[in-house]
Amino acid sequence: MAELLTVERITKHFGGLTALLDVSFAVREGQIKALIGPNGAGKTTLFNVVTGTYGPSDGHVHYGGRMLIGLRPHTIAQLGIGRTFQNINLFNHLTVFDNVLIGRHARIKTSLWHAALRLPPFRSEEGRARREAAEILGFMGLADVAGELARNLPFGKQRLLETARALSTTPKLLLLDEPASGLAVDEIAELNAVLRRIRDRGVTILLVEHNMSLVMDISDEVVVLNFGEKIAEGSPAAVQADPAVVDAYLGKGRAN
Repeated sequence: MAELLTVERITKHFGGLTALLDVSFAVREGQIKALIGPNGAGKTTLFNVVTGTYGPSDGHVHYGGRMLIGLRPHTIAQLGIGRTFQNINLFNHLTVFDNVLIGRHARIKTSLWHAALRLPPFRSEEGRARREAAEILGFMGLADVAGELARNLPFGKQRLLETARALSTTPKLLLLDEPASGLAVDEIAELNAVLRRIRDRGVTILLVEHNMSLVMDISDEVVVLNFGEKIAEGSPAAVQADPAVVDAYLGKGRAN
């Protein structure tokens, strides 16, 4: 499989604090790759560097062979990178359907003139966007709540909706920041199945997650950060047995 995302020697300083130091790894097309580590290890900071929220102090990020450093977040999204956030960030006053439709609107290719006057090219694109939004909701198992306000959904459904909205931008690479956070056991099982369906849809996934059962079950490879540095990378089994990872993160009781 070809490398889709390449992170090369990324360092990020915030004043006297080093959040990331010389971090390198690659994500290949079709993978589910997990990025794990203790709180404060630099995982979300790395996501923010990849998506253009932060510029690195040093290093490079390439996506599909194109340099991302210096590009604005909306440009990076248009190139095919979607993401979710640790804290759910929905449009709570809008319906489930409209939350997903907003993501599709980012892909509408008609002019502002056509949109303002609702001319045929815009109406055609709008119709297609609505059909695609409905398809994504069905794919994510949210079709039955399409008309509900986002704020009225149970927490687990809100998590799925945020992923659905990220999918609506038609990403080739999806960055998920702690999608299992706050979910019940049955909801994590549902998430596991959803992530596999997303991968089978042709979307590569880079996942930040603390739920080790999910990570070890679903990941092709795992990268471990500690205090901003990469301390391990490899298969889930290899990482789980790595003494440095056990000491820094998993704990001696989790080694086997």
